[in-house]
Amino acid sequence: MIKKIEIKKLKTLPATAICGNDISSSCLYVSALAIIYSGQYAWLALLIVAAVLYLFRKIYGEVVGALPLNGGAYNALLNTTSKSTASLAAALTLLSYMATAVISASEAMHYVRSLAEGFPVIPATIILLAFFMGITIIGIGESSKVAVVIFITHIASLIILSLVIIAFVAGNGLDVFWSNYRAPVEGGILTALFFGFSAAMLGISGFESSANFVEEQAEGVFPKTLKNMWIVVGVFNPLMAFLALAVMKIPDVQGHEEALLSYMGFIAGGKWLSVLISVDAAMVLSGAVLTSFVGVGGLIERMTLDRVLPQFLLKKNNRGASYRIMISFFLLCVSILFFTQGRLKELAGVYTISFLSVMILFAVGNILLKIKRAKLPRPERASWIAVLVAAFAVFIALIGNAVMNPPYLIVFLEYFIPTILIVIIMLKRTVLLKITLSIIRYVFEPIRKYVMKTNRKIVRLINKINSQEFVFFTKGDDVETLNKVMLYIQKNEQTNRLKIVTILKEGEKVPPQFLKDLDVLNREYPKIEIEFIKEKGEFGPEKVNELSEKYNIPINFMFIGSPGDRFPYKIEELGGVRLII
Repeated sequence: MIKKIEIKKLKTLPATAICGNDISSSCLYVSALAIIYSGQYAWLALLIVAAVLYLFRKIYGEVVGALPLNGGAYNALLNTTSKSTASLAAALTLLSYMATAVISASEAMHYVRSLAEGFPVIPATIILLAFFMGITIIGIGESSKVAVVIFITHIASLIILSLVIIAFVAGNGLDVFWSNYRAPVEGGILTALFFGFSAAMLGISGFESSANFVEEQAEGVFPKTLKNMWIVVGVFNPLMAFLALAVMKIPDVQGHEEALLSYMGFIAGGKWLSVLISVDAAMVLSGAVLTSFVGVGGLIERMTLDRVLPQFLLKKNNRGASYRIMISFFLLCVSILFFTQGRLKELAGVYTISFLSVMILFAVGNILLKIKRAKLPRPERASWIAVLVAAFAVFIALIGNAVMNPPYLIVFLEYFIPTILIVIIMLKRTVLLKITLSIIRYVFEPIRKYVMKTNRKIVRLINKINSQEFVFFTKGDDVETLNKVMLYIQKNEQTNRLKIVTILKEGEKVPPQFLKDLDVLNREYPKIEIEFIKEKGEFGPEKVNELSEKYNIPINFMFIGSPGDRFPYKIEELGGVRLII
């Protein structure tokens, strides 16, 4: 009897926490990016990002509501277009998760090193990745408990930071903010907003994660996770940028880009708040690693079920977790970490382009769902205007990032091309196997024919050699003597045919015992064809010549035992008959 594994569905808080840790961790870096590129208008650029994300709430809600299966953009395109197109989205999503996991884990350990000088970042990053691999292998329920603790701690830390900075500004005034506001904007407001918006779009990375494990969520939870993530992004990202502009000069932001919130805490509250934010940053970035493992698990399992990836990945443990997927993803992340030697800027390009491309493809999936699956029931619908505006906005952000960081495209292709090649090989493996078989046949068929022809010739030659008959002249030898003859022939001659000839004078008969011994010989040597021949006459040179001509056997292939003293002929008179015993 097959034991059915029951997996408890996730409720709103744990489901929100799993994907929310990724998207909420963006405030640790996206405020600095937005300020660097759009200056005093960073908070406005981040509000525009929140508006775009609001449109994507409906887009994701419609697609996943109509097709509530793991896989995100892959699932959307799989059910509206070809598997090849869907696999493109899957490859981009995999790259995004891979980059997220490695960058988040490494950045988390960098924050720890800021608290403990000399902390080994790369070994600790590997340990952190291994820890969350283990958590997800134990089961998604246990994973969510860890995610909830991290998520609540992070939100609480952001609230504390905000309140302390607000109190600091209330006591010290808005002089810094107005100084920043009056600063000249290079290239004008629109240019600043364009680049600031493009950079700030990274602040919604992780929004797609909930769609990749929707099957593990209880009914009605998915749209709530989208709403909660939007609230977090819409409130904290613009707020952090605004508060940063209220306590720091714009030029100072670039010098503290990697730990902006921690430095803001130090300005407003002192070292205790800076340490609190650093610890929180390490935790929530670690939570983003968990998000990657959970999201990639749902995606790869769906792809494997669709035979886009090898079936051995589907093996589950007794908790219902696809442990082989988690182990494979862990090994991939570690290999990428060693390949880049911790240089995270190389992965940033992969992360940026992959994530934004996935968002565009999800919008495309929504459009195709409207056109091709119009009758499919869905709990909510996104308007055509909303879908087109959202897709265009993400496309603008993709262009902006390419303009700001041209090398990102090259690095992205270095990772994307091998990934998509693996997927294409899996999708077209039967075609590729047929082509391989045709090539093998084309190359090796002439060789095979030559080998077969040569084989037949060799076999014929062997048979011809073995068909050569030999003669042993006997005069009633016993079985021991006959056995010595057979052993000699086996060892020294290449034949499977032997004539045992006895020459009888008039009235002479073969001893009965000899015939019995001959029968034993036949059973003992079944591979040698033994023919017993009785000849009338007298043994001598004339008889040897006569039998040689009669059976077409050369005299040197005729054997006798050692003759006694009474033998009337010299051995040389027999024409080459050989003595073998």
